[in-house]
Amino acid sequence: MNILIIGGAGMIGRKLAERLARDGRLGEQAITGLTLYDVVEGAVLAGARVPVRLRTGDLPAPGEAARLVADRPHIIFHLAAIVSGEAEQDFDKGYRINLDGTRALLEAVRQAGYVPRLVFASSIAVFGAPFPEAIGDEFFSTPLTSYGTQKAICELLVSDYTRKGFLDGVSLRLPTICVRPGAPNKAASGFFSNIIREPLAGKEAVLPVADSVMHWHASPRAAVEFMRHAATLDTAAVGPRRALTMPGLAVTVAEQIGALRKVAGDKVAARIRREPDPFVEKIVAGWPRAFDARRALALGFRPDGSFEEIVRIHVEDELGGRIE
Repeated sequence: MNILIIGGAGMIGRKLAERLARDGRLGEQAITGLTLYDVVEGAVLAGARVPVRLRTGDLPAPGEAARLVADRPHIIFHLAAIVSGEAEQDFDKGYRINLDGTRALLEAVRQAGYVPRLVFASSIAVFGAPFPEAIGDEFFSTPLTSYGTQKAICELLVSDYTRKGFLDGVSLRLPTICVRPGAPNKAASGFFSNIIREPLAGKEAVLPVADSVMHWHASPRAAVEFMRHAATLDTAAVGPRRALTMPGLAVTVAEQIGALRKVAGDKVAARIRREPDPFVEKIVAGWPRAFDARRALALGFRPDGSFEEIVRIHVEDELGGRIE
């Protein structure tokens, strides 16, 4: 089995690649090759049990996607995107990367004349207010950001190319991934990770929204499992509605901070400084808060157990069990 990860230098892409390279298998099949593609070169995977190739490029550029699928990968994970805040601020860049790049990839697969499994990383940003108490998969998609609009269009394209038999696609509407390791990015949702990650590392974090803000979360570890499961899922059970809302945890910022305090103590939680940001507050106000993910649960996708567990996963996976 030959696997391609587009966005392989990103956080989820890297963690997914590490898991696949370590296992050497996906489902019942051995992995014969793993290609990591991004605008920057990904890290070398130490201890990989399969051949790993690192490639760089610009996915929307003419001919790039065709070159990328020339060796006909069996599984394609499409994780590359301009994040929410950046897509909102740079309209042209967001549409070029998030929409044009995806369309180029789908068209390259169609022209290649084979039918791979494609797992597309979508987002809960495809939904827009006003919301019911818990959003089900049947709720209409009316995004209120450019990022959400781009993801919604791509979901429709994945479904249509699947309907036409050009590929076998599944779109996963990911919760906000928390706690994201590394430096803060330009995602409007970045503060959800910042207020956990930075205090645990001995640094101050800025909270730009009210403690009452509720959001839908999953850990990086859960996100990797979503991807792996989607790659081997019997899509006959999914049916024609190829976009699935992933299960997660609906928690308030106050509950996040409470979980942090329970894991790391008052001194760490006190490193959060409240500083309202109207730009972030406006974006977050249009985001959904809780979901009814029964379709995904019935198909075998599993959420984290609690937000405290999410904090502990970050401490284990990124901090070696140590808290500053």
